[in-house]
Amino acid sequence: MSSVYHDYTGFQNVTTFADAFSNFQQVQGLNVFEKLWGAYYYYMGNDLFATGLLFFSVHELFYFGRCLPWFIIERIPYFDKYRIQETKLPSNQEQWECLKSVLTSHFLVEAFPIWFFHPLCQYIGIKFQVPFPSVTDVLIQLTVFFVLEDAWHYWLHRGLHYGVFYKYIHKQHHRYAAPFGLAAEYAHPVEVMLLGFGTVGIPIVWCLVTGNLHLFTICLWIILRLFQAVDAHSGYEFPWSLHHFLPFWAGADHHDEHHHYFIGSYASSFRWWDFVLETEAGPKAHKSRETKMKINAEKVQKKIE
Repeated sequence: MSSVYHDYTGFQNVTTFADAFSNFQQVQGLNVFEKLWGAYYYYMGNDLFATGLLFFSVHELFYFGRCLPWFIIERIPYFDKYRIQETKLPSNQEQWECLKSVLTSHFLVEAFPIWFFHPLCQYIGIKFQVPFPSVTDVLIQLTVFFVLEDAWHYWLHRGLHYGVFYKYIHKQHHRYAAPFGLAAEYAHPVEVMLLGFGTVGIPIVWCLVTGNLHLFTICLWIILRLFQAVDAHSGYEFPWSLHHFLPFWAGADHHDEHHHYFIGSYASSFRWWDFVLETEAGPKAHKSRETKMKINAEKVQKKIE
């Protein structure tokens, strides 16, 4: 029997998911998402298996589901004008090779820790029961995760560009100088684990410190992080791209510069680390730094005179 709910008094025996959902329809004070969540765990009857299947399915569905629109756009000539590197479109062969590598990584590297995530959750106190936490708690935690993951990604990613780390680990991800959505998780297994800690490890540390975290929040966080990663590798810049409305958001144009020039623009979600530490990539950023250096040199010269 699942531990997703504290009181099954009055529940009927179930043979289908619809039966399980019907039982949770009787529970007062739960919204439809909480009822679906509770019915799923109750129907599965094994919390470890249910969490593993849920997280693996969420990862596959939303990763490839978000890649699919970009795959279609790449084959519609109308959108070529929005392509950042206009003359570099991935071939079908490149897409196929990338897909095989990503699937291998998903099943041989990422699947094992996903399937055994539930015992860790139980051990450190990550909740999965209904009801869900408040909207305020969820939004605060998602914001914290985005900010901390961005910092982790910046410094680890920057470190992977040094010497042997680049040659033997990070170089694989730079196979495609003009990135495309599917290449978001095309990386060496060591890189997958190191940078993946920012996505999974930060929520774990948050729970260890605060004792307040729910699996539903982690599901939302993983979905948003997947969307961010795939979009950053899309290779397209639109007038409606998010960074036009949130100037500190990184987006595809920021990360595309990194792949194009193989250095700089290391952050994942935001621009502030690269801006403050002057590691933005591309000729525009280089020119801006030169102008800034020239102005500072002129100020120093005036003080001497």
